[in-house]
Amino acid sequence: MTLQVQSPAPPSSSSTTFHYLLPTLLFSLLFLLYLVSLPPSSLSSDSLSSDPLLFPHHSPPNHHHRLLFLSHHHSSPSTPPSPPSLAYLISGSKGDSARILRLLFAVYHPKNHYLIHLDLGASESDRDEMARVVTGVKVFKAAQNVNVVGKAGFCYDDGASEVSCVLHGASVLLRLSGRWDWFINLSPAHYPLVTQDDLLHILSYLPKDVNFVNHTSYIGWRESRKLKPIVVDPGLYLSEINAMFYASQKRELPDAYQLFTGSATSILSRNLLEFCIFGTDNFPRTLLMYLSNSLSAQSVYFPTLICNSKQFRRTIINHNLQHAVLDDKQEPRPLNSRDLDDIFSIGAAFASPFLPDDPVLDLIDQKILGRDPGKPTPGGWCLGESENDICSEWGDAEVLRPGPGAKKMERRIVQLLSDGAYKSHQCVVE
Repeated sequence: MTLQVQSPAPPSSSSTTFHYLLPTLLFSLLFLLYLVSLPPSSLSSDSLSSDPLLFPHHSPPNHHHRLLFLSHHHSSPSTPPSPPSLAYLISGSKGDSARILRLLFAVYHPKNHYLIHLDLGASESDRDEMARVVTGVKVFKAAQNVNVVGKAGFCYDDGASEVSCVLHGASVLLRLSGRWDWFINLSPAHYPLVTQDDLLHILSYLPKDVNFVNHTSYIGWRESRKLKPIVVDPGLYLSEINAMFYASQKRELPDAYQLFTGSATSILSRNLLEFCIFGTDNFPRTLLMYLSNSLSAQSVYFPTLICNSKQFRRTIINHNLQHAVLDDKQEPRPLNSRDLDDIFSIGAAFASPFLPDDPVLDLIDQKILGRDPGKPTPGGWCLGESENDICSEWGDAEVLRPGPGAKKMERRIVQLLSDGAYKSHQCVVE
């Protein structure tokens, strides 16, 4: 039985229920099977161990971590905290390879882990070339921390396949390393506004179960346009690009849990991703089944999951540390030179969307990241003497040299956590 695409004559209530609930359940089951059956990734790195210069075993984890400034709110600690590790999923499609590589260099740090996913919109040769390029970067090979998905899936902007790609990427990163603390999913339209030394320095002072997720229970126009319509995402069952399939029926919102919506990109704790993927609770699967035929799966899944889970709802901060500017339709518009003042002062970790090769990105490289084209953002691990290639030689990846960006980000975090803003904005039902 298939979903109907033409408005039928008024049927009985039981007939209508049968017509759309059965296909919905079937496609929900298909989505879950797709998610758990995706094959392991092909990895771009070889079997060599990581460079001991980057990770010296003779040094304690935080031996060389020194703070270059301290908040005036706190006295100097006797032992600075060890820097955390981040797991990045960078996803793109056909024509995105150059943007992904630029973003990868901009957010690179030897302590982190990176998974690159070029979906089926890109060719197999594109994925092979990406793996060849990242394998040829000396520091990537030394740190053994950049990998490329070999057998890709589709990640449609709308629909449940995007959630599937994110969860699959997170599951691969969980298998690759047991040492990362937060998960960040980015698209080629993203770009960092702080160095990784800045970001790791600030996160080292936060509890590792904190989740940075924009969320609101106010659904508004999304109820009729995004949540009630029934769709079939071809990315879940077809191997070629196809249009989204819309059903004529609608469905009711759930009453067993409260829906929340937010942004598609978040900074999520490892504990939360393990909760989603390892299946210790039934709610993540239940929510996936409901959203498998929804147009807003990616923006609804994590906010709703966290705010309806007792163990996580007190870990959420209502901001994803990303800067965006909305247009008249309340959609993020491309950032440009008019936004430079905010870009340089906002204290966010990332911003989006940027157009390909926008001159603003060059200014961010020069004035914020201190990065040369085709080179990683310099950090405390870079020991090269040449100004043009300071990261050609490296030392302990635990060394951080936070700069002005860390101070700006510190002020932003303090604002989010002060004056009761933290708890008063957590999972509020409006």
